[in-house]
Amino acid sequence: MKRFPVTALRSAELETPDLELSVSFYTQVWGLACVSRTETAAYLRASGDDAYVLALHAGPKTALRSVTFRCAVPADLGQIAEAAAAQGCAVTAPADSQEPGGGVLLSLREPQGGTLRFVHGDRRNADAAVAPNRPIRLAHVNINSVAVDEAAAFYQAVLGFGLTDRSKLMAFLRCNADHHAVVLAEAPVNGLNHVAFLMPDLESVMRGAGRMVDHGYSIGWGVGRHGPGDNVFAYFVDPVGTVIEYTAEVLQVDDDYVVRGPKDWVWPPGRTDHWGIAPPKSDHVKAAQIAVLHAASEASR
Repeated sequence: MKRFPVTALRSAELETPDLELSVSFYTQVWGLACVSRTETAAYLRASGDDAYVLALHAGPKTALRSVTFRCAVPADLGQIAEAAAAQGCAVTAPADSQEPGGGVLLSLREPQGGTLRFVHGDRRNADAAVAPNRPIRLAHVNINSVAVDEAAAFYQAVLGFGLTDRSKLMAFLRCNADHHAVVLAEAPVNGLNHVAFLMPDLESVMRGAGRMVDHGYSIGWGVGRHGPGDNVFAYFVDPVGTVIEYTAEVLQVDDDYVVRGPKDWVWPPGRTDHWGIAPPKSDHVKAAQIAVLHAASEASR
């Protein structure tokens, strides 16, 4: 299979106007566990081997602070930094990370305003084990873009991702055998559409969704099965307005996978997924999917 300089999606970093509420929700309802805590930040792990998958920072409003990917070798950090700088991106040179897991961390501001980070050598959890009904790791991040094709070109040319599918509104990009680690969605603003957490199986998606409903969080879209990626999904909105997804059974692809275009991804009228049983996405989710913007750059914090 093609060698990717980026090997995995590691974590997402969000700002929240109510840190205590967000930590309580993600640890007591969503299924994560806190591994490190300060007065202004919390780092949460899933059941897999990533040191953490979600960082929550106190901020004035809900925002996407950054997305972090893992690189296989140190040279990949330098390659990405050089390519990004050549495109005019603000780049912070690789340095030792002070966050859980450590490693060497590179940060850059991509052309549409998002902060992307790349880590090499971060520590893994020795006690990683699949836990029923709990997230294993992040599955993908869906990023809103006012210019999807331009953003997709950046991910491919500068970061080395591969395009797997292009629907009418979205570009799906991979960095390993998962059908996608990043989705770029056409939107009126740049920012966060949603964060997807990988569950062990369909049963865990269903039981996780039931746990959410028991705690007063209704399903905003799903349960269903997507077209591109063929993954099972259930969407929710967290207490501060971030759209989050439980997903499972993500399609595994290799270099022989044939990229399909918008004409290949058309549903019959009234259908929103492969199964044909998911009701239309709720207005609450639709509004939340374009409400979370990129946070201010690190230099201005």
